[in-house]
Amino acid sequence: MQGLGYETFCLQGGDIGAAVSSWLAYRFPQNTTALHLNYIPGSYRPPLDAGQAPISTEEQAFLDHVAQWADSEGAYAHMQGTKPQTLAYALTDSPIGLAAWISEKFQAWSDGDIRTTFSLDALLIEISIYWFSGTLDSSLRLYKESRKRPMHFKANERVLPPLGLAHFARELPLPPRSWVERVYDVRRWTEMPKGGHFAAMERPELLAEDIRAYFRPFRTR
Repeated sequence: MQGLGYETFCLQGGDIGAAVSSWLAYRFPQNTTALHLNYIPGSYRPPLDAGQAPISTEEQAFLDHVAQWADSEGAYAHMQGTKPQTLAYALTDSPIGLAAWISEKFQAWSDGDIRTTFSLDALLIEISIYWFSGTLDSSLRLYKESRKRPMHFKANERVLPPLGLAHFARELPLPPRSWVERVYDVRRWTEMPKGGHFAAMERPELLAEDIRAYFRPFRTR
């Protein structure tokens, strides 16, 4: 951003982009005017050392839900985070296997049937990007690399830039506001009536409206 002539800027992200944006905001608070997310990274953990507020009932319910979700839906993350190269050979060798691996997530993580929520062209473009570029292996390896540096914060470590969060109705397990506020400076929290994990594809108008509304007061020109 500085190379483009911007000394200060706002950040937005979902999924892996939420982790990238959070790390940038944490490392460069002097350059980050504000932060907007539509997901809280799954590896995020606030400090829970002695002297920190005890885990609330709501927060414990969230942690229990995450454990249950990981047991029933988290096989992909465990495989990609531990043996990504083995999986990469299999999926790079089979277009049907690749399509099944990706499409299953669109079905499971969207708010509605995959056949009506997304166009066939959109799904095929998503799959084709991985297939024709041959970059599936790097996208899987990212999970293993992330496991070595999870978003775990220590006492007195905070993401300083103000945060706006858009929580879509069918998003993956998302922490309660109190859990997020242990590290982030939450200024806006929007509960979206519909939409899932792929919000930018699924409900772009809702996401764009919330991003604009949150960032508008921070505009300087």
